[in-house]
Amino acid sequence: MKMWSGRFRESLDPEFEGWQRSFPFDRRLLGQELAASRAHARALRTAGILDSAELIAILHGLDQLGQQTAAFPEFADDGQAEDVHHFIERQLVLLIGDTGFKLHSGRSRNEQIAMDLRLYVREAIDQVRSELAELCAVFLERAEQSGSSAMPAYTHLQRAEPVLVAHWLLAYVEMFLRDAERLAEIRRRTNVSPLGSGAVAGATLALKREAMAADLDCHGITANSIDATSDRDFVVEFVNALTLVALHFSRWAEEMILFSSAEFGFIRLPEAYSTGSSAMPQKKNPDLAELVRAKSARVIGQATALLVTLKALPLAYHKDLQETQEPLFAAYETVDALIPLVRGWMRAAEFDHERMQERAQAGFMNAWAAATYLVKRGVPSRLAHEVVGRAVQLCLAANCELEDLTLEQLRTLSPAFEEGFYACLSPDAVLAMHDVPGGTAPARVRQALAEARQKVDSLRENVHAHA
Repeated sequence: MKMWSGRFRESLDPEFEGWQRSFPFDRRLLGQELAASRAHARALRTAGILDSAELIAILHGLDQLGQQTAAFPEFADDGQAEDVHHFIERQLVLLIGDTGFKLHSGRSRNEQIAMDLRLYVREAIDQVRSELAELCAVFLERAEQSGSSAMPAYTHLQRAEPVLVAHWLLAYVEMFLRDAERLAEIRRRTNVSPLGSGAVAGATLALKREAMAADLDCHGITANSIDATSDRDFVVEFVNALTLVALHFSRWAEEMILFSSAEFGFIRLPEAYSTGSSAMPQKKNPDLAELVRAKSARVIGQATALLVTLKALPLAYHKDLQETQEPLFAAYETVDALIPLVRGWMRAAEFDHERMQERAQAGFMNAWAAATYLVKRGVPSRLAHEVVGRAVQLCLAANCELEDLTLEQLRTLSPAFEEGFYACLSPDAVLAMHDVPGGTAPARVRQALAEARQKVDSLRENVHAHA
């Protein structure tokens, strides 16, 4: 029996019936549907629709369904169920008889799917935030292990200035911490209950909406039944946040691909996450990083699909909204699969600190430090920039570095040069010169590592509080 078949005289076209079913994918929401149904059943008892025996029978039946689907996933292979709501009703009636039909009193599938999706997104957010916390911890470990090692930092993909390797790795920690913070904000907006909204105008029974919300650990209820049944903003927000996570992974992947190439040679690819060539025996390819880079396109595509689906829908519920589920599931499952793999890659990769340090000391990486020396001696910044640029021209002609120029050569460019100039060009001096909060000076990076560790520990605690 369909949940809506009373006014129909003809059965559905078999091809259409199979095509429009959502159970093959919304079966992912079984746990959420069971939880929301328990809360609704208790509200029906409070409203006097169920007696105590009926409530006990329904709750016991729902628990049995949860146990059966967990122990035997094939139990959910129901070719007759239209959607997850229909599946639960069908199976509940088979278990406890017609009392199972009473569970649908005073509610609509419109509010049910809205609630199920909110619970799903809430749980997915907690999972992604937990995974991000552990990922950040691995980046922190690698940063701490790098000690005082330096590497070139790049702008326009050209070597710019030396930075500590730890400083570079902390940039990724900041990205992922922002992702976690963004997800926490979305969780707060998601975690409200639409139960009691009915199909569009509100429930027809005196249901205690606040009690159902508390039962599901929601911090409040939706304010408008029309909005509650048609709102998918929380889905769009979540998937958009996942696009940023995927985008950050893609940027990371691109650097790993570049830095592991022979031309850079900063990273040795972990064999457990790489493959070879079927034609060229010498090859070791960065497969994980390349796939991570490509998977970001899939997540961005899911976000686009959501926006286009929703952009022209009038209020309130429409069957179109069924099409918001698969992009949500696909985006989450893609990102959820990526994070542990990236974490494993980062643990296994080897950094060639010697080569990084060597490249951080060549190619005029100390040019801004040289200009800063002149500024501190009273030369206007723009003129100091010009002087050091001309010094670089001398070096290029002589195939040498700034520190190789004689004091006499330097003084032909500016009388502000003194013997102390050379001390400011050493790798340690160049790093130490960036002594501002957020800079790469070793003392600042040590402080940043400690602060990042506190943030990651706080994130872990926050996630565990919701577990």
